[in-house]
Amino acid sequence: MSDLFDYDAELRPHNEVFRAAARVGSRDRVLDVGCGTGQSTREAARAAVDGSVLGVDVSAPMLERARRLSDDQGLANITYQRADAQVHPFPPERFDLCISRFGTMFFADPVAAFTNIGRALRPAARLVLLVWQERDRNEWATAIRQSLTATSDTSATSDTPAASGTPGGPNPFSLADPTRTEGILAASGFADVGFTDVHEPVYYGPDSATAFDAVLRLWEFKDLLAGLDPAAAEQARTRLRTTLDAHHTASGVHFDSRAWIVTARRRP
Repeated sequence: MSDLFDYDAELRPHNEVFRAAARVGSRDRVLDVGCGTGQSTREAARAAVDGSVLGVDVSAPMLERARRLSDDQGLANITYQRADAQVHPFPPERFDLCISRFGTMFFADPVAAFTNIGRALRPAARLVLLVWQERDRNEWATAIRQSLTATSDTSATSDTPAASGTPGGPNPFSLADPTRTEGILAASGFADVGFTDVHEPVYYGPDSATAFDAVLRLWEFKDLLAGLDPAAAEQARTRLRTTLDAHHTASGVHFDSRAWIVTARRRP
């Protein structure tokens, strides 16, 4: 499996919840923000049989794979575009629904970004997001980071200022705080903001060896190891193997996680 395919496998239980929450209609025109390799885009296209889906992402390699998979599956109602949703000039009031699976946490200016997205939605169109809750509620982040850094304080590291969902710049947990996220969406022209708890495991592979390789391909953890001297890096790898072994079950290597389904509507 390639790195890009693994991410979809990692999030399979989350994706099932997300797909159900999106409730894509047969005639919907859907915008998928941060679509990656297009799993959520393709699922939306299958539901919107008489509609259409636009998937946008900043990664050219991911979009190339997304196009290839969509072509292989004969999905003709999908378009992919390399674009930054924060500033891209989408057609105004074009879409009935905007979805994003873990694709909106890294906006440099979230109010400006969601305002831009809102302009692309028709009045009363729906917004459905999947975002991480606080770092300390996500074992995949805390346990792995702790094994690589040998510290118990996983929420106070200098490179994760928003680890508990407080403002601090783009990071995986920047939309973790419901109060802050509701404020961002309200300021961006959205109403009826709601949050649904998603408590599902994250999957890192069928065995510890596969999980070890998968973790070391992730940019955040790769950067942590790169900052260590060789002896410390080898000790960190040993601790990581021990942590992964402890999470190895009959169905693979799993870590606990918590996320939010965030729903809202564009104000008329």
